[in-house]
This record gives sequence, C-alpha cells and structure tokens, in this order.
Amino acid sequence: MRNAFVRRTSRLFLGCTLVAAGVLPALASAAWQPDKNVEIVVAGGPGGGTDQLGRLIQSIITTHKFLDVNTIVLNKGGGNGAEAFLDLKMNKGDPEKLVIGTNNIYLLPLVSKLGYQWQELTPVAAVAEDDFILWSYKDAPWKDAKGFYEAVKADPSNLRMGGSQSKDVDQTLTLLLNQTNNSKLVYIPFKSGSEAATQLAGKHIAANVNNPSESISQWRGDQVEPLCVFSKERMSYTEKVAGDKSWADVPTCHEQGLGIDQYRFPRTVFMPGEVTAEQRAFYVELMRKVTETPEFKAYVKQNALVPTFLEGEPLTAYIEKDTARVTPVFKEAGWLKN
Repeated sequence: MRNAFVRRTSRLFLGCTLVAAGVLPALASAAWQPDKNVEIVVAGGPGGGTDQLGRLIQSIITTHKFLDVNTIVLNKGGGNGAEAFLDLKMNKGDPEKLVIGTNNIYLLPLVSKLGYQWQELTPVAAVAEDDFILWSYKDAPWKDAKGFYEAVKADPSNLRMGGSQSKDVDQTLTLLLNQTNNSKLVYIPFKSGSEAATQLAGKHIAANVNNPSESISQWRGDQVEPLCVFSKERMSYTEKVAGDKSWADVPTCHEQGLGIDQYRFPRTVFMPGEVTAEQRAFYVELMRKVTETPEFKAYVKQNALVPTFLEGEPLTAYIEKDTARVTPVFKEAGWLKN
C-alpha cells in the first residue's frame, strides 16, 4: 500500500546502540522453535515502507540472535499485496512463514475478488500504527483545517485531494471526510504518497492526507503545512522538525471540527492458517522483543509512527472494528465485491 516511509532506515542500523549480550536473550525457552529458515514475505515492492519494515525486523532478529535459524526476506507486492496474502493461504500449516503488511491484508478481500479471507490466516501482531495528517501547500488562502473545509464547501469543483493509489487508505479517508462534513472533495490518485507530496508542494492539488514521514521533507523545505492530525490526541513527538515546529504542535482534526476523531492504519504480521497455538505464541513473543529494541524504537520515532503492540483478542477486535467502520464507505462508493 503505502510506499513512502522516510528512506533513511539503513542509517538506523548503523546508528543505534546495540543491546548488550544477555539483555534481550534469544527465545531459547520457548515450547516450540522453528527448525528451518524463516521466510519474511513483504506485501509490497522493494524500497517501500512495508519493505523497509520487513528488512528492519530481519536485521534486528539477526543482530540480537533472536533465532537459531536464518531469515529470508522476499517481496511479493503484486495486486497491492494480494500476492503475499494468497501465498499465505496456499501454505496453511507452515510455521516458518510470516507476512508483513498493513490493513490491506484484511480489507483487500472486500474490494477485490480474491481467493482468501483474513479469517483463514493467523494474525500475529500489529507492531506500529501510522497517523494521517491533512496537509496543504504553503501560503494557501486557508490557514487551518476548518478554513480549508469552508473553502471546499464553497467551491468543491476547484479543489482536489491527492493521495496514494485508488480504493486505498487515502481515498477511504477522503470519502469519510466527505460523509462526515457533507462535502464533495474530489480525490486524485497518484502512484505513491511521495508523488502526492510533490504534487502538493507544486500547488497542483489543494491537499493530501499523507503520513508524517511522507511529507516531512516538503515541510522542512517550507513548501507544505500540516493542518491537523487524525488522532484523538496530539502526537507525542516534541522535537523540532520544521523550523520551530514539532509534530506535537499539529492540532488534531477533531479540534478543528472535522468530525473524525481518529484514522490510522496498522503495520501487521500474519502467519498462514492452521498453525498451532504454540507456534503463533512463539512469533508473538519474537515480534514483542523486536519492538522493544533500540533500533525499532528509533525507527518508530524517526518516522513519527504510533508505538503500538496488539496481539490475540485485542488485535482481532481492532481488525473487526476497522472493517466495520470502512465497509459502509466501500458500499456507498460501489467498491464492495464480497
């Protein structure tokens, strides 16, 4: 799905302080452990955000010797990740295969005729979440999100919202905004969040809903402005990012009266279906240890992600709630296939 995490991940591998031996021990006491190499299948192309996350996880596992076997990263990004998810379904019972994805693993079957449902797979964990920000170009006639939507309602034909791809999270959020605010903002799909950021900086569109890391360069370059973040609370990062402003200075969209209290998507890890409870529990603990390392925490901070760890019933409830929220949007847009 999204392909524009800040491309500086490799420097994290070199710059983070390694944990002293014994602080984060390998999972030696687990009831079950893999005895073959573990495949980490990335539901996205090389270089994108999902790919960077998958390779970060692999690097951390190797550096800290969390496994006694090797890990192999494979990219299967065809069909917005459907290639990876179908691979999981076809390898049911295989405990040495993981897929790194987003909410696409459970939402894609709603909008495309695919040969699987997420319930046929095994959720392991959500290891982080992405916030969404309403961005506009520098020196726009509106100064905040409320002013932007007043302009949208006054003249929707001349204002466009850009985003990454169609029938995806950006367009879904745009439709939610239209429903909530009784507006008719037109959505223009681009190949990536990076392209949407460039189009906004050039004033070819009025706004986008990029993740923080997708537009940070343009913000620092004084080309775009964050109007609000789709979160219940302001972001926690107080370090200055652009001039004297930090992520924590960005108001919430709810503060600005847009009516959407929160909109995020998770970074997920899944296994095939029909694995044992012990096998799933092993990878839950593995992912928990990965997220506790300095390297992972630095990655989350650098990309302004939301520190999150969900597994078991809380993760299932998250998936079901997210699905229930967007299904009416998909139905009204005519996207539903199942």
